[in-house]
Amino acid sequence: MAARLRRTLNLFDAISVGLGAIIGAGIFVIVGVAADMAGPGVIYSVIIAGIVSMFTAFSFAELCSVIPEEGGAYEYSYKVLSPFLGFMTGWMLIIGNIVAGAAVSLGLADYLRILMVFPANLLAVGACLLFTLINLMGAKQSKIVNDVLVILKVIILLLFVFLGIPYIKSSNFSNPFPNGFSGLVGGAAVMMFAYLGYCNVTTISEEVVNPKKTMPLSILLSLAISALLYLFVSFTAVGVMDYRTLASSGSPLADVMRATGNDAAALLVSLGAVFATATVLHTIILSVSRIIYSMSRNHQTPRLINYIHPRYGTPYVSILLTGIPMAILALIGNLKEVVSLATFLIILSHLLVNYAAIAINRRTRPAFRIPFYPIPPVLGIITFVALAFSLLADIWLIALAVLVLGVILYYADESLLNRKRRH
Repeated sequence: MAARLRRTLNLFDAISVGLGAIIGAGIFVIVGVAADMAGPGVIYSVIIAGIVSMFTAFSFAELCSVIPEEGGAYEYSYKVLSPFLGFMTGWMLIIGNIVAGAAVSLGLADYLRILMVFPANLLAVGACLLFTLINLMGAKQSKIVNDVLVILKVIILLLFVFLGIPYIKSSNFSNPFPNGFSGLVGGAAVMMFAYLGYCNVTTISEEVVNPKKTMPLSILLSLAISALLYLFVSFTAVGVMDYRTLASSGSPLADVMRATGNDAAALLVSLGAVFATATVLHTIILSVSRIIYSMSRNHQTPRLINYIHPRYGTPYVSILLTGIPMAILALIGNLKEVVSLATFLIILSHLLVNYAAIAINRRTRPAFRIPFYPIPPVLGIITFVALAFSLLADIWLIALAVLVLGVILYYADESLLNRKRRH
């Protein structure tokens, strides 16, 4: 039967979920792509991307202090804007994150394939099913796994900085902006994608103790910690290795460690990429299942999804509906080409969150107030619109099809509900 989820997560656990979603394999790979655009100035790109992300993080922090409920961005759009915009927000986040989760599992499989002889697709399916099972076992068990993986990857990134700093060459910073301002902005756009997971923590609000205070703190702290780590890592990377060499590497952080002559550290960094990818996959399943669960509670998906497991206290139907499609997508093929679709859909949902943050201030006084309101949410809308348009050229047909299907499903569900009411 339907029930409320148990509050078992503290501030550390909530921050850990945020860090698990933000610090993924991206920082282990994307720093090379960003360095190709920004050169040694990638450290400034990291700062710009962090500031841009902070605009929307303030909106999430304010909204979750007013609506500390499961579902995150979906719940905010549903209650503040309209049921239709709420449904579309949830739909975009579900599709975007399931696609991203399948691609993440394939990335994890690429790392694991070095150690195992199984095909990458089967390893990806196994990873999806493993983390689905961990999520089914309950918040307490899954948070232990997440906390351990997050601690390990943060330690590995700190070791990377500690071991790399003695090998930094000042000559690598002699031409900080080789591609000018456009390169700096391009690097910031790439790095910003590595920050997008900070919103995932809002989807578990009902499982957090004292959410009105804990949730805003966990969002902002997880983003700030990630930004500092990204800054130190990128500074060390371009300081040790020439940015052009870094840009041509598929595993830039591991290659930086090899450049210092420390092969053991290079292996450790590669292991850190596995931990990072695993935690992202775990938090994607966690957050998407909570969005589906919240939509069911609002009668926007079948009521069966609203059920809680009597022993583990988890929304087991919504977890299965997240993990199984993700595993099927991972089995079909390589989905890395459509990650831009996931990014576009998540960015579009964040636009609605910024709009909801502006709207909520007309109705009530949130427990957490956005500094310099309404400047951050307005800037969040402007910057995300610019990013959405930069992605739309590549995937607009697919994105349009996903949005149209969402509209059809919403009105089909509304029609069915109206028919039931009449009878």
